[in-house]
Amino acid sequence: MQIVKGGNVSKLLEGVVIPKMFHARQNFFRNHIEVSDIPAAIIKELERKEISSTIKPGMSIAITAGSRGVRNVALITKTIVDFVWGKGAKPFIVPAMGSHGGATAEGQKDMLATFGITEKAMGCPIHSQMETVQLGTSEYGKPVFQDKNAFEADGIIISCRIKPHNAFRGIVESGICKMLVVGLGKQKGAESVHSDGMGNMAKNLVANAKVVLANSRILFAIPCIENAFDETAYIEAVLPQSVMVREPELLQIAFGNMPKILVPESDVLVVNEMGKNYSGTGVDPNISGTWSTEYASGGLKVQRTCFLDLTDVSHGNANGMGLANVITKRMFEKLDTEMIYPNCLTSTVLKSAMMPVVVATDKEAIQACIRTLNSVDNDHIRMVRIKNTLHVDMIMLSEAYYLDVKAGKWPGLEAVSEPKELEFDAEGNLITIMA
Repeated sequence: MQIVKGGNVSKLLEGVVIPKMFHARQNFFRNHIEVSDIPAAIIKELERKEISSTIKPGMSIAITAGSRGVRNVALITKTIVDFVWGKGAKPFIVPAMGSHGGATAEGQKDMLATFGITEKAMGCPIHSQMETVQLGTSEYGKPVFQDKNAFEADGIIISCRIKPHNAFRGIVESGICKMLVVGLGKQKGAESVHSDGMGNMAKNLVANAKVVLANSRILFAIPCIENAFDETAYIEAVLPQSVMVREPELLQIAFGNMPKILVPESDVLVVNEMGKNYSGTGVDPNISGTWSTEYASGGLKVQRTCFLDLTDVSHGNANGMGLANVITKRMFEKLDTEMIYPNCLTSTVLKSAMMPVVVATDKEAIQACIRTLNSVDNDHIRMVRIKNTLHVDMIMLSEAYYLDVKAGKWPGLEAVSEPKELEFDAEGNLITIMA
């Protein structure tokens, strides 16, 4: 596949005018735990009598670590590991990430290393394998699996983050139940719960989680919730018998802490980079509005979207690129289908892995989006630029929004610069910083 700068595509796009843009600050409620206070917050929860009493001297204890870019995940995991050692037990870490990491043991261990979770840093072994044990069958006839290393341990601690999912809605979404069923279930567990499609994901997730809770040695979960600034905001230990009641409550707290793009509609969305460290689909549609299924909605209402790059820590996994209309050659050259396709084949959501239009440069990606807009006044194009969907406190908006922002139309949104032309280098790379 040839992507040529200066060819026919470039000629079609060279006259497309990109609107001036200005920097804007989005102000969200900022409750958070200082990083230096996170270990104390975790230990306070772990020292609750009903929690600490589950850990006995000599026990082998599996601690989960997932594939998402959870803020402070290495610190959180290390604190749990040290607490378990301190109780006289023997901790080890298991990658709990379904089919991620290319659905291989080594790939999943490598994924953890990108987040600073290594045997040396954590001070305990990491046991990574894809072999599972079937725990039983759900009320809907779905087989339920668990990582063999975790199953054979004397106890399992679920470390995770609770947040809204990127493809379905339910009483639980991304969090404890998903870690029990998909994360610890490895590829087989993920495939089982996804087999009826995203429209049935919520009920299957709950049903499969009940089987795990009834048939394995879950000691407790210790989920975190993040705020709109990608900071750790809340940590709580939850006993297994309380999961089905408490997780839905924590999910509502997570919804309340989600960031968003404060302008409700746009013609073009420019995303600097997508990646597995930001969302399972590279970009979080709860922010971008780019959904892979019909079973969830929300976020920005937008006509065209381009992704300019893929994070290096994604290891070529651009699952979610199909949610864009246009990507760049730079991003295209990073793609690894051996990392991408296991995700979509397991989840059955093929749209997220479909190939968008590929153009040579950042400038052409933006121009392609603008050129293909329908029923839009070219003199008043509404365009939003974000770094990624995890960090949206500072964004850029096109001049069409400027007067409304200055007038306070959207509470919490303020202009911090004047509209200016975007700058590109000689190769067409966008060099205007986000601030």
